[in-house]
Amino acid sequence: MTVFDPYARFAAASPWQFLYALNPISKIAAVAPAMILLVFARDLATPAAFLVLAYAVLLLGARLTGRLAAILFAALPAGMLLIGLGFSVWVDSQHVHDSIPLLRIGGWTLYSGALAIGFATALRLGSIVALALIGGLTTTGPDLVRASVQQLRVPYRIGYTALAAFRFVPRFGHELSVIRAAHRVRGHHGGRGPLARIARGWGYIVPLLAGAIRHAERVALAMDSRAFGAHPTRTERHLVPFRTRDVVFIVVVLAASATIFLLSWNL
Repeated sequence: MTVFDPYARFAAASPWQFLYALNPISKIAAVAPAMILLVFARDLATPAAFLVLAYAVLLLGARLTGRLAAILFAALPAGMLLIGLGFSVWVDSQHVHDSIPLLRIGGWTLYSGALAIGFATALRLGSIVALALIGGLTTTGPDLVRASVQQLRVPYRIGYTALAAFRFVPRFGHELSVIRAAHRVRGHHGGRGPLARIARGWGYIVPLLAGAIRHAERVALAMDSRAFGAHPTRTERHLVPFRTRDVVFIVVVLAASATIFLLSWNL
Protein backbone atom coordinates (compact mmCIF):
# COMPACT_ATOMS: atom_id res chain seq x y z
CA MET A 1 0.00 0.00 0.00
CA THR A 2 1.33 3.45 -0.92
CA VAL A 3 0.90 6.14 1.71
CA PHE A 4 0.72 9.74 0.49
CA ASP A 5 2.19 12.35 2.79
CA PRO A 6 0.66 15.76 1.99
CA TYR A 7 3.43 17.47 3.96
CA ALA A 8 6.34 15.81 2.18
CA ARG A 9 8.56 17.98 0.05
CA PHE A 10 7.91 18.19 -3.66
CA ALA A 11 10.35 16.02 -5.60
CA ALA A 12 11.30 17.38 -8.99
CA ALA A 13 11.00 14.85 -11.79
CA SER A 14 13.73 16.44 -13.91
CA PRO A 15 16.53 19.00 -13.45
CA TRP A 16 14.42 21.57 -15.31
CA GLN A 17 11.78 21.59 -12.56
CA PHE A 18 13.96 23.72 -10.33
CA LEU A 19 11.24 25.64 -8.49
CA TYR A 20 10.50 22.76 -6.12
CA ALA A 21 14.11 22.69 -4.88
CA LEU A 22 14.23 26.41 -4.05
CA ASN A 23 13.74 27.88 -0.62
CA PRO A 24 10.21 29.32 -0.22
CA ILE A 25 11.64 32.63 1.01
CA SER A 26 13.66 33.04 -2.19
CA LYS A 27 10.56 32.61 -4.35
CA ILE A 28 8.81 35.34 -2.38
CA ALA A 29 11.79 37.71 -2.31
CA ALA A 30 12.34 37.36 -6.06
CA VAL A 31 8.84 38.43 -7.14
CA ALA A 32 7.68 40.68 -4.27
CA PRO A 33 9.33 43.91 -5.58
CA ALA A 34 7.81 43.44 -9.03
CA MET A 35 4.38 42.70 -7.57
CA ILE A 36 4.51 45.91 -5.51
CA LEU A 37 5.68 48.09 -8.41
CA LEU A 38 3.10 46.61 -10.78
CA VAL A 39 0.38 48.20 -8.64
CA PHE A 40 1.56 51.59 -9.93
CA ALA A 41 2.00 50.58 -13.59
CA ARG A 42 -0.56 52.08 -15.97
CA ASP A 43 0.59 50.90 -19.39
CA LEU A 44 -0.09 47.65 -21.23
CA ALA A 45 3.49 46.64 -22.02
CA THR A 46 4.85 46.35 -18.47
CA PRO A 47 2.25 43.93 -17.03
CA ALA A 48 2.22 41.98 -20.30
CA ALA A 49 6.00 41.50 -20.07
CA PHE A 50 5.75 40.32 -16.46
CA LEU A 51 2.93 37.97 -17.43
CA VAL A 52 5.20 36.42 -20.07
CA LEU A 53 8.05 36.20 -17.54
CA ALA A 54 5.85 34.47 -14.95
CA TYR A 55 4.51 32.01 -17.52
CA ALA A 56 8.04 31.21 -18.71
CA VAL A 57 9.29 30.56 -15.16
CA LEU A 58 6.28 28.36 -14.35
CA LEU A 59 6.43 26.35 -17.57
CA LEU A 60 10.18 25.80 -17.23
CA GLY A 61 10.44 25.30 -13.48
CA ALA A 62 7.22 23.50 -12.52
CA ARG A 63 5.50 20.28 -13.51
CA LEU A 64 2.82 20.93 -16.12
CA THR A 65 -0.02 19.13 -14.37
CA GLY A 66 -3.66 19.35 -15.35
CA ARG A 67 -4.27 21.78 -12.50
CA LEU A 68 -1.43 24.08 -13.58
CA ALA A 69 -2.53 23.97 -17.22
CA ALA A 70 -6.12 24.79 -16.26
CA ILE A 71 -4.98 27.78 -14.19
CA LEU A 72 -2.53 29.16 -16.74
CA PHE A 73 -4.45 28.57 -19.95
CA ALA A 74 -8.09 28.74 -18.86
CA ALA A 75 -8.82 30.31 -15.47
CA LEU A 76 -6.31 33.17 -15.56
CA PRO A 77 -6.99 34.27 -19.18
CA ALA A 78 -10.75 34.04 -18.64
CA GLY A 79 -10.47 36.08 -15.45
CA MET A 80 -8.39 38.76 -17.18
CA LEU A 81 -10.86 38.91 -20.07
CA LEU A 82 -13.83 39.37 -17.74
CA ILE A 83 -12.03 41.97 -15.61
CA GLY A 84 -10.87 43.85 -18.71
CA LEU A 85 -14.37 44.02 -20.17
CA GLY A 86 -15.88 44.91 -16.81
CA PHE A 87 -13.49 47.78 -16.14
CA SER A 88 -13.89 49.00 -19.73
CA VAL A 89 -17.63 49.35 -19.17
CA TRP A 90 -17.19 51.11 -15.81
CA VAL A 91 -14.72 53.75 -17.04
CA ASP A 92 -16.25 57.22 -17.06
CA SER A 93 -16.68 58.25 -20.70
CA GLN A 94 -15.85 61.87 -19.80
CA HIS A 95 -12.20 60.88 -19.32
CA VAL A 96 -11.85 59.03 -22.65
CA HIS A 97 -14.31 60.86 -24.93
CA ASP A 98 -11.45 62.11 -27.14
CA SER A 99 -10.48 58.52 -28.12
CA ILE A 100 -11.97 56.43 -30.92
CA PRO A 101 -15.55 55.19 -30.31
CA LEU A 102 -15.76 51.42 -30.83
CA LEU A 103 -19.34 50.54 -29.89
CA ARG A 104 -22.57 52.50 -29.49
CA ILE A 105 -25.67 51.18 -27.73
CA GLY A 106 -28.30 53.88 -27.43
CA GLY A 107 -26.75 56.76 -25.52
CA TRP A 108 -23.81 54.68 -24.27
CA THR A 109 -20.50 54.57 -26.14
CA LEU A 110 -17.50 52.31 -25.61
CA TYR A 111 -14.28 54.17 -26.41
CA SER A 112 -10.90 52.69 -27.22
CA GLY A 113 -9.42 54.59 -24.27
CA ALA A 114 -11.81 52.85 -21.88
CA LEU A 115 -10.87 49.51 -23.39
CA ALA A 116 -7.16 50.30 -22.94
CA ILE A 117 -7.69 51.28 -19.30
CA GLY A 118 -9.78 48.19 -18.59
CA PHE A 119 -7.34 45.73 -20.10
CA ALA A 120 -4.34 47.50 -18.56
CA THR A 121 -5.97 46.91 -15.18
CA ALA A 122 -6.74 43.30 -16.07
CA LEU A 123 -3.18 42.66 -17.25
CA ARG A 124 -1.82 44.27 -14.10
CA LEU A 125 -3.92 42.05 -11.84
CA GLY A 126 -3.22 38.98 -13.98
CA SER A 127 0.54 39.53 -13.91
CA ILE A 128 0.49 39.97 -10.11
CA VAL A 129 -1.46 36.73 -9.73
CA ALA A 130 0.86 34.90 -12.15
CA LEU A 131 3.94 36.05 -10.23
CA ALA A 132 2.33 34.90 -6.98
CA LEU A 133 1.70 31.48 -8.53
CA ILE A 134 5.47 30.95 -8.91
CA GLY A 135 5.73 30.35 -5.20
CA GLY A 136 2.14 29.40 -4.51
CA LEU A 137 2.03 26.36 -6.79
CA THR A 138 5.51 25.04 -5.96
CA THR A 139 5.66 25.49 -2.19
CA THR A 140 3.98 23.60 0.64
CA GLY A 141 2.62 25.47 3.63
CA PRO A 142 4.75 23.57 6.16
CA ASP A 143 7.94 24.33 4.20
CA LEU A 144 7.03 28.02 4.13
CA VAL A 145 6.54 27.97 7.91
CA ARG A 146 9.82 26.14 8.49
CA ALA A 147 11.72 28.54 6.23
CA SER A 148 10.19 31.52 8.04
CA VAL A 149 11.32 30.13 11.39
CA GLN A 150 14.80 29.20 10.18
CA GLN A 151 15.66 32.11 7.87
CA LEU A 152 13.39 34.99 8.94
CA ARG A 153 13.69 34.17 12.66
CA VAL A 154 9.94 34.06 13.16
CA PRO A 155 9.31 32.83 16.74
CA TYR A 156 8.80 29.10 16.65
CA ARG A 157 5.73 29.45 18.85
CA ILE A 158 4.02 31.29 16.00
CA GLY A 159 5.52 29.07 13.31
CA TYR A 160 4.57 25.76 14.85
CA THR A 161 1.10 27.06 15.63
CA ALA A 162 0.69 27.88 11.94
CA LEU A 163 2.11 24.46 11.07
CA ALA A 164 -0.48 22.79 13.29
CA ALA A 165 -3.19 24.87 11.60
CA PHE A 166 -2.01 23.70 8.16
CA ARG A 167 -2.28 20.10 9.34
CA PHE A 168 -5.83 20.64 10.57
CA VAL A 169 -7.18 21.14 7.04
CA PRO A 170 -6.46 17.66 5.59
CA ARG A 171 -7.39 16.15 8.95
CA PHE A 172 -10.82 17.77 8.74
CA GLY A 173 -11.20 16.55 5.16
CA HIS A 174 -10.42 12.98 6.21
CA GLU A 175 -12.82 13.10 9.15
CA LEU A 176 -15.56 14.58 6.97
CA SER A 177 -15.17 11.74 4.46
CA VAL A 178 -15.39 9.18 7.30
CA ILE A 179 -18.52 10.85 8.71
CA ARG A 180 -20.15 10.92 5.27
CA ALA A 181 -19.39 7.24 4.73
CA ALA A 182 -20.82 6.36 8.15
CA HIS A 183 -24.01 8.32 7.43
CA ARG A 184 -24.41 6.64 4.05
CA VAL A 185 -24.02 3.18 5.61
CA ARG A 186 -26.72 3.99 8.16
CA GLY A 187 -29.01 5.63 5.61
CA HIS A 188 -28.99 8.86 7.59
CA HIS A 189 -30.78 11.74 5.80
CA GLY A 190 -31.04 9.89 2.52
CA GLY A 191 -32.80 11.26 -0.51
CA ARG A 192 -32.16 13.86 -3.15
CA GLY A 193 -32.77 17.53 -3.58
CA PRO A 194 -31.63 20.68 -1.79
CA LEU A 195 -33.52 19.97 1.45
CA ALA A 196 -31.92 16.54 1.84
CA ARG A 197 -28.50 18.07 1.12
CA ILE A 198 -29.05 20.74 3.79
CA ALA A 199 -30.17 18.09 6.29
CA ARG A 200 -27.06 16.01 5.58
CA GLY A 201 -24.87 19.08 6.03
CA TRP A 202 -26.36 19.86 9.42
CA GLY A 203 -25.78 16.27 10.44
CA TYR A 204 -22.04 16.61 9.76
CA ILE A 205 -21.50 19.64 12.01
CA VAL A 206 -21.68 18.07 15.49
CA PRO A 207 -19.45 15.01 14.84
CA LEU A 208 -16.99 17.17 12.91
CA LEU A 209 -16.74 19.64 15.79
CA ALA A 210 -16.32 16.77 18.25
CA GLY A 211 -13.51 15.33 16.14
CA ALA A 212 -11.88 18.77 15.90
CA ILE A 213 -11.95 19.19 19.68
CA ARG A 214 -10.43 15.73 20.21
CA HIS A 215 -7.71 16.46 17.66
CA ALA A 216 -6.94 19.85 19.26
CA GLU A 217 -6.62 18.17 22.66
CA ARG A 218 -4.20 15.60 21.27
CA VAL A 219 -2.11 18.33 19.62
CA ALA A 220 -2.02 20.34 22.86
CA LEU A 221 -0.94 17.28 24.87
CA ALA A 222 1.74 16.46 22.29
CA MET A 223 3.10 20.01 22.49
CA ASP A 224 3.13 19.95 26.29
CA SER A 225 4.92 16.59 26.35
CA ARG A 226 7.65 18.05 24.13
CA ALA A 227 8.09 21.16 26.32
CA PHE A 228 6.72 23.44 23.64
CA GLY A 229 7.43 27.06 24.59
CA ALA A 230 9.78 26.21 27.46
CA HIS A 231 12.95 27.24 25.59
CA PRO A 232 13.71 30.20 23.31
CA THR A 233 14.75 27.95 20.41
CA ARG A 234 14.12 24.42 19.22
CA THR A 235 15.99 21.99 17.01
CA GLU A 236 14.55 21.28 13.57
CA ARG A 237 13.92 17.84 12.17
CA HIS A 238 13.19 19.11 8.64
CA LEU A 239 15.71 21.71 7.49
CA VAL A 240 14.90 24.12 4.65
CA PRO A 241 18.34 25.54 3.78
CA PHE A 242 19.05 28.73 1.86
CA ARG A 243 21.53 27.73 -0.85
CA THR A 244 23.48 29.40 -3.63
CA ARG A 245 20.76 28.44 -6.12
CA ASP A 246 18.31 30.58 -4.15
CA VAL A 247 20.58 33.62 -4.38
CA VAL A 248 21.03 33.04 -8.12
CA PHE A 249 17.26 32.79 -8.63
CA ILE A 250 16.63 36.02 -6.71
CA VAL A 251 19.33 37.90 -8.62
CA VAL A 252 18.16 36.66 -12.03
CA VAL A 253 14.49 37.47 -11.41
CA LEU A 254 15.29 40.88 -9.92
CA ALA A 255 17.55 41.67 -12.88
CA ALA A 256 14.83 40.66 -15.33
CA SER A 257 12.28 42.76 -13.43
CA ALA A 258 14.56 45.80 -13.41
CA THR A 259 15.19 45.40 -17.14
CA ILE A 260 11.47 45.28 -17.89
CA PHE A 261 10.75 48.39 -15.83
CA LEU A 262 13.66 50.33 -17.35
CA LEU A 263 12.65 49.44 -20.90
CA SER A 264 9.01 50.35 -20.26
CA TRP A 265 9.93 53.72 -18.73
CA ASN A 266 12.23 54.55 -21.66
CA LEU A 267 9.54 53.85 -24.26
